Amino acid sequence: MAQINKPNTHFNPVLYTGNGASNAITGVNFQPDFCWFKNRTGTNYHNLFDSVRGVTKSLASNTYDLEETRTNGLTVFGTDGFTLGGNDGNVNTSGQSYASWNWKAGGTAVSNTDGDITSSVSVNTDSGFSVVTWTGTASNATVGHGLGVVPKITIVKNRNIIANWIVGGSLIEDVGGSTNNYILLNTTAGMDTSTALYASYNTDTIGVKTDANINGSGQGMVMYCFAEKKGFSKFGSYVGNGSDDGTFVYTGFKPAFVIIKSTAIKTWIMLDNKRGSYNVNQSKLFPNDSSAENNDASNGIDFLSNGLKLRRDNTEINASGATYIYMAFAENPLVGTNNIPATAR
Repeated sequence: MAQINKPNTHFNPVLYTGNGASNAITGVNFQPDFCWFKNRTGTNYHNLFDSVRGVTKSLASNTYDLEETRTNGLTVFGTDGFTLGGNDGNVNTSGQSYASWNWKAGGTAVSNTDGDITSSVSVNTDSGFSVVTWTGTASNATVGHGLGVVPKITIVKNRNIIANWIVGGSLIEDVGGSTNNYILLNTTAGMDTSTALYASYNTDTIGVKTDANINGSGQGMVMYCFAEKKGFSKFGSYVGNGSDDGTFVYTGFKPAFVIIKSTAIKTWIMLDNKRGSYNVNQSKLFPNDSSAENNDASNGIDFLSNGLKLRRDNTEINASGATYIYMAFAENPLVGTNNIPATAR
């Protein structure tokens, strides 16, 4: 594919204010297929919606709870955003400030028979993102993801039971040294191993095993898959140096959004260019925690034209000798095919 010159046509953070009633939010720049919400001012749960599971179907990244139907949650995936149904503290309390992170997949899901299990897939091969659902078998099997390349990150949730969010992918395999490695999105736990979760990561499928968290018998599973695309997304790891003059992480683009997690027992951190509009960016939210936005100066990052510069010695992002994984999405490529360079903030 050609380099994406306008990343915000495939991924875009949006800030808005709740109104406690029907609320049509625009300015996303595309019809989203995956929307992740957080109340910035309250301790409400994260809410995640996607077009494959359907409107009003919510999952929360900070808990192992099963899927909920929230009639006042996301009720429409619009051509330039989304509509919220009513007074829901997680997404639309009157006067409260919210963030949404929005990805474009492929619209209406199609049947995928690449794996042993038939899946439903909405995929955007240009940006390397897909939403996948299937019915679990509790047997070793493969599931098609539609990307056509090996996913760097896969995030799986059993929708029907209390179950953890299982983060895998070739990045986790490479950092941990084994396909058996995984990280939980909904806790602070460090990287761990299991012989009953992921089996393989391939260009067309992932292999899943028998654990109910990833392939529960007769239960609905959802997976978000991410492949790296030059100038748009970067998924990697770095080693902290324990200094305010911290590690530099090259992404090849000016970041719009980053999620970071230590492989040790530490919280997840999420930052974006809308909540933190200048450096040092320290407007933190936490995928595993329902806490309100935190602007504590003890940890922060510079968003540069070509990557990330750690600016604090906090152990959540920059402990000396510690290993961290990250997911980053672009605001602008460093230099697009239109020869327009990104500039630092």
